[in-house]
Amino acid sequence: MTMTDVLEQISEATQVKRSAISALNTLNEAYNYAKPSSFSRGLRIDLNGLVILLISGTASIDEHGNSVHIGDFRAQLRRTYKNITELLAAEGATWKDIVRTTCYLRDIERDYAAFNEERTAFFKEQGLDPLPASTGIQAILCRPELLVEIEAIAMFLPQREV
Repeated sequence: MTMTDVLEQISEATQVKRSAISALNTLNEAYNYAKPSSFSRGLRIDLNGLVILLISGTASIDEHGNSVHIGDFRAQLRRTYKNITELLAAEGATWKDIVRTTCYLRDIERDYAAFNEERTAFFKEQGLDPLPASTGIQAILCRPELLVEIEAIAMFLPQREV
């Protein structure tokens, strides 16, 4: 499918369906915190057969809402990838459907080399070709113990039942 085909489908869309994405076995819902946070872990948008997944900023958080792997950048990044993988799987998608990531690092000078090594290895494990478009940004994250957060966009055409 070419970009022209995608744009044509979007322009012909008569109804945009939206639904929240969750993967409760891996990652809690943000509104379940003691002080609820008002966002979905992800949003599924259906446009005349084209599915777009908008994965919210995701970090090293467990199914109970706890930060995990405190102080270990690589472990936090691997948990972040696991959380995103599970959110994708909940909607029938994989990393091969990811078209863009935005990666927020608390200390980009200190952690970028480790980030790039881990990301390269993970993307290789996933067999990604082409690689997603990506941006890396240094940012203060929502919890002081978090060292990395990633948001992602996936696009795919779901398999049709025959």
